[in-house]
Amino acid sequence: MKKAAIIGAGIGGLAAAHELEKQGYAVTIYEKGSHAGGLAGGFYHPNWDWSVEFFYHHWFKSDKAILNLIKELGMQEKVRFFRPKTVMYHQGNFYPLDSVRAVLTFPGFSWFEKMRFGIITACIRFIAGWHSLEKYTAHAWLLKYYGEKIYKINFEPLLRGKFGEYYQEVPMSWFWARFKVRSGMLGTYAGGFQAFFDTFAEKLIQRGISIQFNSSVEKIIQREENKAAVQVHNQEYVYDKVLITTSPASFANLAPDLPVDYKQNIFQSKSIGAVVLLLSIAHPLSKEKYYWYNLPKSKEFPFLSLVEHTNFLSPDQFGGDYLLYCGDYLPPEHEYFKLSKEELIERFIPSLQRINGDFRMDWIKESWLFKQSYAQPIPFLNHSKNILDIKTPLKNVFLITMSQVYPWDRGTNYAVDLVQKAMDTILAED
Repeated sequence: MKKAAIIGAGIGGLAAAHELEKQGYAVTIYEKGSHAGGLAGGFYHPNWDWSVEFFYHHWFKSDKAILNLIKELGMQEKVRFFRPKTVMYHQGNFYPLDSVRAVLTFPGFSWFEKMRFGIITACIRFIAGWHSLEKYTAHAWLLKYYGEKIYKINFEPLLRGKFGEYYQEVPMSWFWARFKVRSGMLGTYAGGFQAFFDTFAEKLIQRGISIQFNSSVEKIIQREENKAAVQVHNQEYVYDKVLITTSPASFANLAPDLPVDYKQNIFQSKSIGAVVLLLSIAHPLSKEKYYWYNLPKSKEFPFLSLVEHTNFLSPDQFGGDYLLYCGDYLPPEHEYFKLSKEELIERFIPSLQRINGDFRMDWIKESWLFKQSYAQPIPFLNHSKNILDIKTPLKNVFLITMSQVYPWDRGTNYAVDLVQKAMDTILAED
């Protein structure tokens, strides 16, 4: 029986194991952490019935790849969809802007601007392909067709918050993908995403797949007969196929046999990290039951997104606690990566009080801080020409990461989609 090793037990690694086992491979997954899930994973609390994600996450109704996989696994009965409220900031207040009705009642746009908003948005959804759009920046395209006012209120805060100093350089193809498939209905898994990953991992183990937790891969080496070796705990194991589902930079650091120019190409690519502060509070923050606040940094909010998780799911699932995410995408050298949890709470409290004047420090029951230096690859103009191939310079060693899902935004659905599309390439190499 042929053998395959997979580096990383996130959704890409689990989906790859699922596919390779169906093709008759004996599969081993190496995961440096203590559980499956990667960036979409979470943690449990003794007082909660559901797990909570480290970095807020959900599915869309259009996420065919992940939803079909869940159905194939027989887990579809636990998928739940809801329609929470997402709001934008305008002149000191927050307003929904996530439906036709919300756009029509939004006080920041004239009737002409509301019609323009609807027509241009419909046109974007009508555009069948994205290739013609990647030669334009989203900044220039949106500013031209929506106009300055709509751009400044709705789109610039999103781009600036997501990509920081690079926000004017991101191609319109990336933004097109967000318009094309996203919906107001957001999905999750009963018990939380960590419950989903734990169940998925257990199903793989029952099929004979080995998942080695707390096992950091130390080296990937090319061996004779087109095989590759993986070094773990100072022991070397030889495989017919090796799949890396972590970041490209981690692969470059693990594989000494890679050509210098290939490594340089990896290290020259740009990405940003994520910092998320999660608070368990005694009272709801939003009196209007808003779920997702898009916060403009130009209005002196110190983070990008405020997500009241318990306006998406009932606080009854969390022992009556109200859960609040304060999240931001930032370069790894940003000071937030160095600040402690307590320092960030002190920095963020005034913004929470802007949203609810009754908020006080003693509302906070517990808090957690999560940081990830590689959370969002940054695409530039004509980015499709710069995407790393699934096949690497090492024979039968393959790279499957979120940097390759462009123009789609990174997430579990497109990770699964990428794995499924890559299988023919992986299996064809001798």
